[in-house]
Amino acid sequence: MAKAQGVETICLPSAGNAGISAAAYCQEAHIDCHVFLPETIPESFKKETDRYGANLILKGQTISDSAKAMQKRKEPDWFDISTLKEPFRVEGKKTLGYEIAEQMNWSLPDVIIYPTGGGTGLIGMWKAFKEMKGMGWISGPLPRLVVAQSDGCEPVVKAFQAMGKSTEFWNNSETIALGLNVPGPLGGRWILETLSECNGIAVSARESELDELTRNFQEESSISASAECGVVWSVYKALEKTGWIGPKEKTILFATGIERG
Repeated sequence: MAKAQGVETICLPSAGNAGISAAAYCQEAHIDCHVFLPETIPESFKKETDRYGANLILKGQTISDSAKAMQKRKEPDWFDISTLKEPFRVEGKKTLGYEIAEQMNWSLPDVIIYPTGGGTGLIGMWKAFKEMKGMGWISGPLPRLVVAQSDGCEPVVKAFQAMGKSTEFWNNSETIALGLNVPGPLGGRWILETLSECNGIAVSARESELDELTRNFQEESSISASAECGVVWSVYKALEKTGWIGPKEKTILFATGIERG
């Protein structure tokens, strides 16, 4: 869409994965790309982002710090594709919902557990499900969505537990699930509204157990996913144990990041 609308330069802050994707697409589309990453980002993310020719800027400890640095350095002709700053990120994330329905023969699971940082994946999926049902592509009840976070950075979980309408900034956030280290999600209110609509829930995993949980998930699934999968695995096991997920219910677990080399 940026290419179609004549955008020549884009910028975004990232916890790693989105920056790599943006750099790759921009290289193919001949669009200049400025990616702002936390200084704490592993070397593998820096190398991969740089491999696609992006202008890489390191600043701060979290994606929120990087976003502030980007706003200070942003030029008037840079198009900001940060989370929820423009509509096409959410529209693109609807693809997750389409693929779930298509691969399940146009039916849906009972529960979807999603590792939630900025929240566009969760928001996009729910938008896709509602639109598909409205068009008659699918029928029956829609899935209950689950926000999965680490207790090292859990602004959505705390807001959900307090029955809040919006999230509060999570100070001193720290988690090895780097994609979830988003202390101030811009879509916090939208995420909470989505959970309310779908009868969902927000649950956190213990940061101290993530290494072991991640290894367990990798062994069970044979997927070389990063620590976000450990968060999802922990939340799934907890909800299964309490009976929130029934023994006959179909559940989808998302593994959204590559293992850091």
